[in-house]
Amino acid sequence: MPDLQREVQRLLGRCLLRLQQYERLLKALVAHHELAGPMHSLEGLRDARIQDAATKTLGTLIGRFLDDYVVTEGSGREILGNDTPSDVISFGFRMNIQMTADDHARTRDSLKELVDLRNGLVHHFIERYDLWQVDGCAAAREYLLTCYARIDGHYEQLRSWAEHMEQARQLAASFMQSSAYHDLVVNGIAPDGIVDWGAAGCVSALREAICALAVDGWASVDAAADWISAQYPDETPEKYGCRTWRQVIHESRRFDLRYRNEDSRKQAWYQERAKVHKVER
Repeated sequence: MPDLQREVQRLLGRCLLRLQQYERLLKALVAHHELAGPMHSLEGLRDARIQDAATKTLGTLIGRFLDDYVVTEGSGREILGNDTPSDVISFGFRMNIQMTADDHARTRDSLKELVDLRNGLVHHFIERYDLWQVDGCAAAREYLLTCYARIDGHYEQLRSWAEHMEQARQLAASFMQSSAYHDLVVNGIAPDGIVDWGAAGCVSALREAICALAVDGWASVDAAADWISAQYPDETPEKYGCRTWRQVIHESRRFDLRYRNEDSRKQAWYQERAKVHKVER
């Protein structure tokens, strides 16, 4: 009997240790798969997510995991909320795994069974098996072997998902150090060449030129071109697929353009376009 009981204790301990490994890895995934907020607050926000995950039960963690990380195809939400101040530099990212609705439902059921298994081992194991009888120890041993196989299978699956997240993180970090990322964030130029004029560096430069040169709200396009060339030599129309600054002004749809006859030739002037606010009735 003592030898049988020690074997049961060993197998139970092995199951509980594997469950703790699973829970520890799950907390890391829940805490680190997403982060968003003002740049100056990111470190504090990350620490808060880690602390929050550390206090949650396995069932709560799995619920969050299935809602935010392992999701159904096509589901998603904004990374940064509408309450993020527009005048503060913010950053956000999210990584997830997408499944079909059927696969997601099966995964949810499987993980619910894992939670039930864990609760049974922690709270009800000695109620189910008489560990002072040979038959009870034998039955407990077989059950614990089965439990460990199931727990280990879940752990290996979770480890695979964690590896995918780390690979995605490394790819994202590599992209963020590339010229393509710089063009996307600073210049508003996507890798496929499409320009987001609202985020384009040339539009910001044109706005600054208005502040520096405008007379009655209008600035000369030629004078702005010279000013931008001196202040931001990397900002050129060609970078945005345009031949002239007049074309940039036209394509961006952020400015009004008009012409004046000066010194017997037509001169182009521009001003920032007034925003039109729609009134809902």
